[in-house]
Amino acid sequence: MSHKILFTLLAVLFLATGASAANREIYPVPAQAKPDLEAALRMAPTVHKRILLDFGGNWCGDCQVLDIYLHDPANHKLLTDNFVLVHVNIGHMDANLDIAQKYGIPLNKGVPAVAVLNEDGNLLYSQQDGQFEAMRRMDISSVTQFLDKWKPGHTGCKTTLVNC
Repeated sequence: MSHKILFTLLAVLFLATGASAANREIYPVPAQAKPDLEAALRMAPTVHKRILLDFGGNWCGDCQVLDIYLHDPANHKLLTDNFVLVHVNIGHMDANLDIAQKYGIPLNKGVPAVAVLNEDGNLLYSQQDGQFEAMRRMDISSVTQFLDKWKPGHTGCKTTLVNC
């Protein structure tokens, strides 16, 4: 069995076996989002990384899978070498709505939802159509491709336009 299939099965098994999403606290309390974002905005220029905003909640199974995929060995180095990750807890679609709005995240399309900022805090990408909303049915390589596309210095997107 390939590594990708095995990892996907383990992620689904984790979610299906009663390992409740509440047992894995990925997203800090909603009030922590603004200080974490401010810290990332200060840090990113000094380390020459982009900021990856991950909007979701600890109750969200697809958000749990995204986090598992982000920290899988296939993606972890790509993530940590190129991005400052900020988890934005949206509560039950009732918290940090101002941050989601500022970065063009339509929460009504589902979570997890992501935005990418350059090291100066300018929006490069804002997920518009719930692309990761069904993360548990996606392959880990979709996260790898996303991170690779939006890492600093990638030639696939040279502008600061949303969804370029």
